[in-house]
Amino acid sequence: MSMKLDVLFDPDSQAIGLLIRREREARGWSLEELAAKAAVSKAMISRVERGEASPTAALLGRLSGALGLTLSQFFARVEAMGDRLVRAETQHRWRDPATGYLRRQISPPASRDLDLVEVDLPPDTRVAFPAASYSFIRQLIWVLSGTLVFEEGETTHHLGPGDCLLLGEPQDCAFVNPTPHPCRYVVAVARR
Repeated sequence: MSMKLDVLFDPDSQAIGLLIRREREARGWSLEELAAKAAVSKAMISRVERGEASPTAALLGRLSGALGLTLSQFFARVEAMGDRLVRAETQHRWRDPATGYLRRQISPPASRDLDLVEVDLPPDTRVAFPAASYSFIRQLIWVLSGTLVFEEGETTHHLGPGDCLLLGEPQDCAFVNPTPHPCRYVVAVARR
């Protein structure tokens, strides 16, 4: 039994289509792969991605579900796409209650393919991450001030102000500040 999926036209169709294309490409999927996962025709997905058609709730539910997103998550991403400027005072900050590690999201929501994060790592602090936490992204670490020891699997990198390290293949890692002084660095993140 096939479901009829109506299509409407509206001015938001460009943003919706762009997000569907970005999400599909970020996963390395072809139109055919998304069509198979969503049970939607390749032609319809192509029209939606080009902004020629706006999906109904049923169609969007199938597409967002295939992409692993709820409709709420999908629409939040569509809304955020227009935000190309984020002022310093409105950048999101988060402090790890266990270590005092302070993370500031520098990049605006519209920069989905590139993410810049500034980190303040307190003295005598170690923050570890499993390889799985960055297996789907590429990262650069750029030290702004202080000393950072980056443990990448069995390899240890000693970094100072101005040093920049491109991370290799995903391995368990740790950001370590072994000194009595704060360390500040930027992490640039791009999807693989």
